[in-house]
Amino acid sequence: MYPSSLEKLIEAFRLLPGVGAKSAERYALCMIDASEEDVESFAKALIDIKTKLKTCPVCGNLTEEDKCSICADESRDHSTICVVQSIKDIAAMEKTNEYRGVYHVLQGLISTMKGILPEDLNIQSLLDRVSEDTKEVILATNATMEGETTALYLDKVLSRKGVLVTRIAYGLPMGGHLDYADELTLIKAIEGRKKL
Repeated sequence: MYPSSLEKLIEAFRLLPGVGAKSAERYALCMIDASEEDVESFAKALIDIKTKLKTCPVCGNLTEEDKCSICADESRDHSTICVVQSIKDIAAMEKTNEYRGVYHVLQGLISTMKGILPEDLNIQSLLDRVSEDTKEVILATNATMEGETTALYLDKVLSRKGVLVTRIAYGLPMGGHLDYADELTLIKAIEGRKKL
């Protein structure tokens, strides 16, 4: 229906998660109307993420430098490590402006059904990183079967190192209603209750 160059662009957009045929077509047609400068800028941004970005050797976050900006920041509390599943989780935590420690990205979760085992994740570098200077490791994996399995495994291996291991709290979201919450959320909310 369209010239081959446009069809190729539509197919390229379809590679993105959550982008269906109609959205991909709309994005491709939008590029036709964009200025040549905007298209070149878009293409350069795509190339740059493949040529400039690398993984921080300390925590697994993305960086263009030797270390990510969080690991390089001396004002942060390097004795507290928050373990997350992916780099997106760091962005979510940073939006709170509350956490001032550092992070460790697992790059996935343990899932025997998907064939993902502890050795497939960025766990050994976490174990190597934890030292006598480490006061606390916060496990901030998702509240899913895989997230819980990963948290239990990490608690077991980190406890051998004598470090305090904590888990982020779960429960009702702000503005949430009890009658809309599922049983597991309510159970976690009751378990995680605290004194006012």
